[in-house]
Amino acid sequence: MNKYGAEFFGTFWLVLGGCGSAVLAAAFPDVGIGLLGVSLAFGLTVLTMAFAIGHISGCHLNPAVSVGLWAGGRFPGKELLPYIVAQVLGGIAAGGVLYLIASGKAGFDLSAGFASNGYGAHSPGGYSLPAALITEVVMTMMFLIVILGATDKRAPQGFAPIAIGLCLTLIHLISIPVTNTSVNPARSTGVAVFVGDWAIAQLWLFWIAPIVGGILGAVVYRFIGREQD
Repeated sequence: MNKYGAEFFGTFWLVLGGCGSAVLAAAFPDVGIGLLGVSLAFGLTVLTMAFAIGHISGCHLNPAVSVGLWAGGRFPGKELLPYIVAQVLGGIAAGGVLYLIASGKAGFDLSAGFASNGYGAHSPGGYSLPAALITEVVMTMMFLIVILGATDKRAPQGFAPIAIGLCLTLIHLISIPVTNTSVNPARSTGVAVFVGDWAIAQLWLFWIAPIVGGILGAVVYRFIGREQD
């Protein structure tokens, strides 16, 4: 159970830190952290948790990562479901805490999005469903390639959390305008359940696309990363 607890609290930190920065600090009057700050916040949550719980659970914090690691031969299939359940529950718990904090401000309105992911009218930049789909698949694919490469036994040891955290930061810098950046079904679910309505209606994309991307990333890395004879 210690592994599942680590995944719960790790995903809790990712959603609270990442989505919390978007909801509470991104556009704070005069000193808002903006998209750069939100991108860094997501990267820092993974970086800090990788050092904190990487030795306990592997620090997946993301159903797409767990599926990708399984597809890459790095994770047993029998642990997939418990990991995913722990991650989703951690994300929802963080969404609840964030709601309690954010709703303490006069004028708080869930219809503003609450850092939910979306496409079409609910994309920050008005991007279409196909654009959102391609973005989430490709970004998650690249994330898995970096994760698998950075944690390869042939890679420099001890630096994987830095590479993975910076990769997630870069992913957000690229794709926040398109989908508000998911690449993580637990992150998307954690806030969507509080928004309801359109956020739940569009949530399917932010499960399917990251998982497809995770599997593709595993396939690519198994090809390019295989040891030569």
